Amino acid sequence: MINLDLKSRVPIYEQLVDKVKQLIIQGVIKPDEKLPSVRSLAQELTINPNTIQKAYRELEREGYIYSLPGKGSFVGRVEGHENERKIESLTRDFEQVTSELLYLGASKGKLINLIEDLEKERGEENES
Repeated sequence: MINLDLKSRVPIYEQLVDKVKQLIIQGVIKPDEKLPSVRSLAQELTINPNTIQKAYRELEREGYIYSLPGKGSFVGRVEGHENERKIESLTRDFEQVTSELLYLGASKGKLINLIEDLEKERGEENES
């Protein structure tokens, strides 16, 4: 389910954060679903439990998961107020990346097709 590139320059905890976010966004992991324990995930991925803990803390800080003492970590629900702030932040990032892509020669049509493909993919996943 989670594959990490141990040779990558990207820190392992950041890779883990990105992979878990991707699984949540794609609907593979549903709201309120329990995540693997730090110990079991560390054994499965053969990495230090502190690395898993750091990734879980970051995901919790960003609002993707929540922890219940003695019970574990769970996927968070999307909250309207928090969602709006995240949308604003990601929109600024999107504008910056889009400007750079256009500057480098990517066509408007290619960008629109990419968005439409992502939207279609997201819709198909929600239907399953």
